[in-house]
Amino acid sequence: MVKTAGGFDENVAGALTYVLGWITGAAFLLFEPSNSFVRFHARQSLIVFGGLSIAWFVAVTIPIIGWFFAFFVIPYLSVGLWLFLMYKAYKGDRFKLPLVGDLAERG
Repeated sequence: MVKTAGGFDENVAGALTYVLGWITGAAFLLFEPSNSFVRFHARQSLIVFGGLSIAWFVAVTIPIIGWFFAFFVIPYLSVGLWLFLMYKAYKGDRFKLPLVGDLAERG
């Protein structure tokens, strides 16, 4: 098993990039300089959960329909993606979400 700069197994570090959403994505991006697997997952976490955070803040400002998305759609989508992406990274998969995965891979 490949070890990262932080001493984690590569798959564990990949899963940890999703634990606190964009925050851990940004942290691993800063502190994991050489592991391409971990950096890919960190960038994908930053883009996905950063985007969902922004979408939530925007939705909260829009009465009724925005509130519906802010409190019923975005949270469930976030939890589903969070669990799925952590699982895929832990299994050692370089799973790319549509559009976002291509952006993360280019970084």
